[in-house]
Amino acid sequence: MGAMKRAYFITATGTDLGKTWVTAGVAQACRERGMTVRALKPVMSGYDAANPEASDAAALLSEVGAGGMATAVAQIAPWRFAAPLSPDRAAVLEGRSVAFSELIGWCRVEIERNPGVLLIEGIGGVMVPLDARQTVRDWIAALGIPVVLVAGTYLGALSHTLTALAALRESGIVPATIVVNESAGSTVGVEDAVASLAPHVTTIPLIILRRDDTAGLDGLADFLTKDLT
Repeated sequence: MGAMKRAYFITATGTDLGKTWVTAGVAQACRERGMTVRALKPVMSGYDAANPEASDAAALLSEVGAGGMATAVAQIAPWRFAAPLSPDRAAVLEGRSVAFSELIGWCRVEIERNPGVLLIEGIGGVMVPLDARQTVRDWIAALGIPVVLVAGTYLGALSHTLTALAALRESGIVPATIVVNESAGSTVGVEDAVASLAPHVTTIPLIILRRDDTAGLDGLADFLTKDLT
């Protein structure tokens, strides 16, 4: 990639931890800085074709062309499945599959042709199955782009975060940053979560996002684009 280009893969330690909120927020912060940015959600389950506006992909769109929301969603989320299940099972229910080589090829084309910042949001956590053999971790490894790992602060999040990190490291993947996103209604304070996590991830920057913290999203965008001009 040239100096003006960068791609990141946004993954998480599990599902419903704020990947889409983080991805959309960073994209918006980059746009406000005058940067060229796109966000993609290549694989998506739980998709209601009758209500594309409610999808994660819709939240990533900065504009919708003349073809409408369904067309715009299809352009950034080619693998869409109705059942709210892992993509391997959601695809089987429709007599389909996530062709891993096609997924990697599609992402590589998008990375190559994108002129600025590209954010690729994964699905679920790092070990979510894409098919009978491949997981999100394999997807990340095949692309070889920097990774942002989104974690929570709920009780149990520390174990999930360190387990996800170990799984990534097993494939030679070290996240560019871990985003500690405050979980709604958590009994664990952000400070306590970070204090426990920090000694185990001394070489990985930790970025804290409190609930609905748009200023924190600005800081994350600054971190991810700090050496882009």
